[in-house]
Amino acid sequence: MVANAICGLIGRVITRTSPRITVQSLAGVVSSRNISEKARYTMSYETLDITSPHERILHVQLNRPDKLNAMNKVFWREILDCFREISDDTDIRVVILSGAGRMFSAGLDIGDMTDLITSQVTKKSDVARRAKYLQSLIALYQESFNALEKCQKPVISAIHGGCIGSGVDLIAACDVRYCTQDAWFQVKEVDLGFAPDLGTLQRVPKAIGNNSMLREMVYTARKVEGFEAKEMGLISRVFPNKEAMMSEVDRLAESIASKSPVAVQGCKVALNYSRDHTISEGLKFMQCWNMTMLQSEDVIKGSEAVATKAEKPPHFSKL
Repeated sequence: MVANAICGLIGRVITRTSPRITVQSLAGVVSSRNISEKARYTMSYETLDITSPHERILHVQLNRPDKLNAMNKVFWREILDCFREISDDTDIRVVILSGAGRMFSAGLDIGDMTDLITSQVTKKSDVARRAKYLQSLIALYQESFNALEKCQKPVISAIHGGCIGSGVDLIAACDVRYCTQDAWFQVKEVDLGFAPDLGTLQRVPKAIGNNSMLREMVYTARKVEGFEAKEMGLISRVFPNKEAMMSEVDRLAESIASKSPVAVQGCKVALNYSRDHTISEGLKFMQCWNMTMLQSEDVIKGSEAVATKAEKPPHFSKL
């Protein structure tokens, strides 16, 4: 009933504003377009490997396997640039994030980061100037992971082996998290003498239902195995091995990519907004958002497919 009502309403609006276009003719025009849209990607990276396993899907792989995908100073710039480009690429609808080699990520490349900080901080004798430099550096690294959250395309993280320190910060900025049975998670920062500052303490409490367990994990730096992470709510599903996990991640990504990008990306924007605002503010936001998005051709095609019980899902144009 709702689908019929929306379809009819939007159809009448379009017909009144453009008499030569009807719901049926518009759907026909869209479905006749070339649907073999391949994700274009123009940048190459030292620390990331970029592939496109299926149309509209991009696979971003952390690619320092000899260093257990530890995050050096090059990585922070590259992950930011990568996801900013993804956000602007209208061909891409879903991103898969994984790690090459034996584990997802060992977190910070301690040696590399120590050299960077020491070489810069020791040049400044005044505490205020040293603090200002460190504040700017932390803000830059925070923005590198914020880029995953700000990217309106859903990001699915596929975790195997260790996910340590800033690796946890990274997956906390993703939309969906899968892992293997041998995966383990460790908020390692307290062992290094400081508190996590790249998102774990801000995002994870809002993503899981066990605040007590999270605090235990953070205060002690103990390892949390995959099934325990699932019980906490940090992980959606656990798989016996990486091959099985990646196969299911591919299926999930294809399913999301087949949906309306207007709808999916609108959901991500709304979920992120509502997480950080009251229910009343979130509802008001959706009034403003959907007063435009309900006029999309995707509503027409989606509603018509549901109303007619179409055998094949509709084809949704890129944004």
